[in-house]
Amino acid sequence: MFQATSGKKSGAAQTAPAALRSSQDEIVVVPHSSAWTARFRIESQLLHVALGELKPAIEHIGSTAVPGLAAKPIIDMLIGVESLAAFELHAKRLAVFGYQYIPEYERALPDRRFFKRVVNGVRTHHVHVVEKNGVYWKRYLKFRNALRDDGWLASRYAELKRRLAARHSFDRDAYTNGKTGFVE
Repeated sequence: MFQATSGKKSGAAQTAPAALRSSQDEIVVVPHSSAWTARFRIESQLLHVALGELKPAIEHIGSTAVPGLAAKPIIDMLIGVESLAAFELHAKRLAVFGYQYIPEYERALPDRRFFKRVVNGVRTHHVHVVEKNGVYWKRYLKFRNALRDDGWLASRYAELKRRLAARHSFDRDAYTNGKTGFVE
């Protein structure tokens, strides 16, 4: 199921694999909800139980992690582990909590493992597993922290996301690609 890789890619936008798209998967950006932080905390506790012996570092990332920022109501979580090879021995434990591994993303980002959780047909969580303190760990946290620290930057990002969601409500590729220049 899993293979450790060592290749590096730039982190540029990638095409969303078919497993992440569906005709029912409309992109909707909604006002910030304080419930997102609670949803992260609950899920983080479950993931700590599932992966406890790996001593994962778990961070809330993405727009739902930024107070006041409009977002797609999907909780993005970053799990940092000492090595992806060690994680891969325990990765199936995430399935117990309803996470589906999406291997297609490894073509673009071979040093990240991506999982999604869908409840009653609605995507609720994304989990990005990377090496703790590695390039991707630092990149995700740097962007989140920049948005948290700079209200003007966060408002510009929210406006971009609203425009892209209105223009590409059923085209996740176009939505994601439209954010790339801002994120990088």
